[in-house]
Amino acid sequence: MTNFAYERMQAVLAMPGLFEVSRRVSVGLAIEEILVIAECSREGEWEGKVRFLPLR
Repeated sequence: MTNFAYERMQAVLAMPGLFEVSRRVSVGLAIEEILVIAECSREGEWEGKVRFLPLR
């Protein structure tokens, strides 16, 4: 997925943002972090960005 996201950004195409979750992260922690991100983010804040979870 990250390769496609980077390709879209290089081509200057719209990319809503991507969060990639490490396979080593428990499902519970991944859900917790996604909920925090959703509650604390502003609209459009993650557009054109690739981030990896866990954030810590």
